[in-house]
Amino acid sequence: MFIKKDEVLDTIIDGRLKVIQPNRGYRFSVDALLLAEFASIKDTDSVVDLGAGCGIISLLIAINRKAKLVFGLEIQKDLASQAKRNVIINNLEGTVYIICGDLRKLPIKPGSASVVICNPPYRKGKSGRVNPDLGKAIARHEIFANLNHILMAGKTILQPGGKLALIYPANRLPEIFSTMRSFSLEPKRLQIIFPNDKSNAKLAMIEGSLHGNPGLKILPPLFGQGNFSIPEK
Repeated sequence: MFIKKDEVLDTIIDGRLKVIQPNRGYRFSVDALLLAEFASIKDTDSVVDLGAGCGIISLLIAINRKAKLVFGLEIQKDLASQAKRNVIINNLEGTVYIICGDLRKLPIKPGSASVVICNPPYRKGKSGRVNPDLGKAIARHEIFANLNHILMAGKTILQPGGKLALIYPANRLPEIFSTMRSFSLEPKRLQIIFPNDKSNAKLAMIEGSLHGNPGLKILPPLFGQGNFSIPEK
């Protein structure tokens, strides 16, 4: 069966995108939609989506941003299976390719991408309560990959001058900036996300350029879910 009994088919962005994901367990959040919109992408770009999950960012980049090629790398077999089926039901074969593999042992040719994008786990491996659902735990905690692993993978995959975009807790911005620079990824664009106009910042989207020159552009803030909403369970 194309959709398994423990899965559900959701439709988003005005019916233009169909997404198979778990009925229970880890489901993509609005963070992924915001990041796919934030990243600087041209129609000639080859994009690598690290930790692709069900493929949501890869699909959005192909449909909304019209990237030339998108490769989604996902370590969990069940999620990689969902991502591959999502490519098929959205008729994106030939544009989006899903690879089941580990970003710490890259199955992707070095220097082959112009853009790398990642919606990483936000919490350090042993911090706070780790969800008993393994899929949720891997998505939220640095179990399989931490920030250094992600940035090393991005640096390896990117062409000179290529861009890496990711979303991260706003309170970890000093760490992300210093760690990006240690991997020769110069922060170039920043957009901060607030729950509302009376709350402190929650998340930040950062884009860096490999071997780029200093100079950071700070974009207008986003509030709540921006222009997006997603199905809730």
